[in-house]
Amino acid sequence: MADNSIYNRYVPAVIPQDSGTGPACMFIFSSSKILIKDDLGHPSIPASSDFNGRELLCTSRQYLGELDGYPCYCLDLDDKFIAPADMIFKDLRSLLGQLQQDIFLLAGRAFQIVNWNRMNKFCGKCGTLTEPKQGELAKFCPSCQSVYYTRISPAVIVAVVRDDKILLAHNKNFRPNWFSVIAGFVEPGETFEDCVKREVMEEVGIEVKNIRYFGSEPWPFPDSLMVGFIAEYHSGEIIVDGQEIDVAGWYGRDNLPPRPANHTIAGQLIEAVLFK
Repeated sequence: MADNSIYNRYVPAVIPQDSGTGPACMFIFSSSKILIKDDLGHPSIPASSDFNGRELLCTSRQYLGELDGYPCYCLDLDDKFIAPADMIFKDLRSLLGQLQQDIFLLAGRAFQIVNWNRMNKFCGKCGTLTEPKQGELAKFCPSCQSVYYTRISPAVIVAVVRDDKILLAHNKNFRPNWFSVIAGFVEPGETFEDCVKREVMEEVGIEVKNIRYFGSEPWPFPDSLMVGFIAEYHSGEIIVDGQEIDVAGWYGRDNLPPRPANHTIAGQLIEAVLFK
């Protein structure tokens, strides 16, 4: 999140190194869910030794590097795979705040790579089956020589401040009475600051000024990078777009609705504005 890095304990790599010792960390996915060990409500990532030599038939397998010196892999399993008795498939998003922060960040990286593998089995230009590019996290078309790298979709997320209040909105996709700050994807030709201005105007009809960078957060659902800002109200009255946003308003620290927790960048933005 804004004050965390995936590289505290993790060293990325594409080709397995001889230095890796002990069992491997296995980030295993089926559809949109990740396989975890569920030990009395304390989820953890399984190790290769947990499968007792059982062969894991996968549609893709990618070496990720090392975590605390242990090798890591991500695998995309066939839908027919049956989880061992002490393991369960869970939606990765539901594990936010349950897994250790470093582990969740690496699981997010693994999920993005698995999803990228799924989406780039064939060349988008000529339709040929792609191959791994030697020494890089990329796919290569042997026919037309096209190269496909992992996709990252940048998006902005912004806390808009007016006096001692913050603008919070309810997106139609949120659960009832759940509010957050404004967010949206960057469009071609835009700067991040352009995107902040456009998204706020489109979704709630107001103008902002004095846009300041706050921090960033990888958001692997499926491949976003959230870039956070704080901006000041400039002019206009709130008029929701009715398509994405159905309710929005100004909130102070004494009347905050249910909102994101502080282990997300949205929650950290709200905390920074109202409780600094």
